[in-house]
Amino acid sequence: LRRLVSQELPALVMLDVGLPGEDGFALARWLREKSGRVGIIMVTAAADTVDRVVGLESGADDYIAKPFEPRELLARVKSVLRRTAGIPAEGPRVRIGRRILDLERRVLLNPDDDSEERLAASEFDLLKIFAENPNRPLMRDWLLEVTTHREAEAFDRAIDLRITRLRRKVEIDPAHPEAIRTVRGVGYMFVPAKF
Repeated sequence: LRRLVSQELPALVMLDVGLPGEDGFALARWLREKSGRVGIIMVTAAADTVDRVVGLESGADDYIAKPFEPRELLARVKSVLRRTAGIPAEGPRVRIGRRILDLERRVLLNPDDDSEERLAASEFDLLKIFAENPNRPLMRDWLLEVTTHREAEAFDRAIDLRITRLRRKVEIDPAHPEAIRTVRGVGYMFVPAKF
């Protein structure tokens, strides 16, 4: 796990107390030291109060004891992802392509002429999620769910249309996007510009 996390920081990790080679508490501490933005859920048969307290004090965001209902685990995963997504990536402003997203005022700034463009709520929500998750492929269905609060249906292209509109606003060349890239078979990824 340590090797994988060193290569790419996940959005969420589920750990058991009794993992081979290393206990989940130690891994939770290590992950929390590495980043405050990783969601950590302890999923374990160790259900007594002491284990729960140690797990939470080790840096876990939540703790669920086995056995559990799958729907409860899913609800906890969504809750932790909502909380960790709210942590700002780089402060109140983030460069996205040729524009700058002002996270406090919810506008796109054009550094060339100091103009600003108001964003629809769904556009801002989508750009904010990208800004909070740079260089991380995000699934289409998940993006649709967190920005519209509804589940994606088969052949639902709403998120693709939103991405197309956003690319027209932020990309230098929307036909060849550099900031909001398509990840085939997954969804989209925000790649910050290198200066």
